[in-house]
Amino acid sequence: MTSIADSMGKLMSIDGAKGCCIVDYTSGMVLGKEGGGLDLELAAAGNSEVVKAKMKTMKSLGIDGEIEDILITLSDQLHIIRPASKHQGLFMYLVLDKERSNLALARHTARTIENNLEL
Repeated sequence: MTSIADSMGKLMSIDGAKGCCIVDYTSGMVLGKEGGGLDLELAAAGNSEVVKAKMKTMKSLGIDGEIEDILITLSDQLHIIRPASKHQGLFMYLVLDKERSNLALARHTARTIENNLEL
């Protein structure tokens, strides 16, 4: 099992990682963060709304199951939002440099870190 601080360090070790945080999406508050390049507090609040909107839409459509991750691709960045399956109300947020990262490997590593997260 891995603490929030250890999880942040492991996320930042992913090739191309620019910043990351663990967020309580019910409040938009950051529980831990590392890196930079953008305002992670502001990104956490905004992405909390993304997660809540997707969950609401899934419920309206009668879609069962959980969100594995949400990928947002920008011209030079990849943003991965990964709700924590073991910790209701939390998600991991990872910002990657698009040129320096491997999306498949980043998603796999984020899943492993999320599965081992311990609060």
